[in-house]
Amino acid sequence: MGKFLKFTLPLVLIMVSILMVFGMVAYSNSQRAERKPEGQKTVLVETIRAEVTSLNFTVNSQGTVKPRTETSLVSEVSGKIVVVSPDFVAGGFFRQGDVLLQIDPSDYQTAVKRAEAGLASRIAKLADESARSEQSLKDWQNLGRTGQPSDLVLRKPQMADARANVSAAEADVQKARRDLERTRITVPYDGLVRQKSVDIGQYITPGTRLGITFAIDSAEVRLPLTHSDLEYLDLPSETEVQNTGSSFPPVTLSSQRSGKTVNWKARIIRTEGVVDEVSRVIYAVAQVIDPYGVLGQSHQQELKIGTFVNAEIRGVPAENVVVLPRHVLQSDNTILVANDKRELEIVPVSVLRAEPIKVYISSGISGGDHVITTTLDAPIPGTRLTISGIDPSAGSTDAPDNSMVANGSEQ
Repeated sequence: MGKFLKFTLPLVLIMVSILMVFGMVAYSNSQRAERKPEGQKTVLVETIRAEVTSLNFTVNSQGTVKPRTETSLVSEVSGKIVVVSPDFVAGGFFRQGDVLLQIDPSDYQTAVKRAEAGLASRIAKLADESARSEQSLKDWQNLGRTGQPSDLVLRKPQMADARANVSAAEADVQKARRDLERTRITVPYDGLVRQKSVDIGQYITPGTRLGITFAIDSAEVRLPLTHSDLEYLDLPSETEVQNTGSSFPPVTLSSQRSGKTVNWKARIIRTEGVVDEVSRVIYAVAQVIDPYGVLGQSHQQELKIGTFVNAEIRGVPAENVVVLPRHVLQSDNTILVANDKRELEIVPVSVLRAEPIKVYISSGISGGDHVITTTLDAPIPGTRLTISGIDPSAGSTDAPDNSMVANGSEQ
């Protein structure tokens, strides 16, 4: 009995193990047969809805506010400064014709009197010579002489000399009066003092620098423009301005003050007409009227000379364009779109203008298209998509969503 079990029991165990293995394989196959096939995986993306709009392009530039007219005041006469206007300080405003400095006029008043006295003497001398000439002619006629008397008889050389002396004396009077007027330092415009270089009691000579002033009726900003910028601007030539009355486009200037953006209205008034040899740009000049607001011609905030400003120049109009973020444009001028079946499409587009932040599309995208803003490393047409903000059970991408709308309005 023991020998039977010794040989039979291993065979039984082997047969039982084989049966158990076959049973497990059969059970596994039956479970696989019941498993349902999985659907194709989808990719989660974010989109914005394209919107067709009409707008005016804007061209961005920047520059520094500078005065229209700046004057370096220099003395034309010598003398001691006896009067200084309270407005003649750095930052002081003054009106046209105001006396900013007065040089001691005593010597120049004396010079005027001396010149006027000399003129009176020369005029008397001329009158005397004129009487002598007339008397010489009468004497010639009384003596019964015939013919025309000579110039010497009529004292014409003496008359000419007397007239020349009168002219010279008149010039001396004019010069003396001009020198007296030059003791009063005035400026022919409303302005502001940038720099003061002299003060009361100081003796100055011709050529001494007195200070620097500039006009405040308007300020100018030189704005550099590239050739690509000019394609989107309507800048008339000087001939067109003169012959047809064409106007230059408006400009909005802006700068940061205490963390806030302040804007000023301006207008292009001219282009400098030459291309910079180094930077290859052309400069347009924008004008701001009454930048300090002291002349009553402007109600804008004060715009100080020397302020660095950004400029937005109104450009040419564009009709029926779609404005999208710059990053959605692929390197081959295509855009990724989610179609009505929520499948990825690669759409070629016509780019009207590309900026660092925005891109303007003239064709290829229609209003309402869902433009994919998510970056995909290897986009494959037909890839199933799940759009963020849209219920997956919805049957169309036209269903309401929370994605942004591409708004291209720029005025």
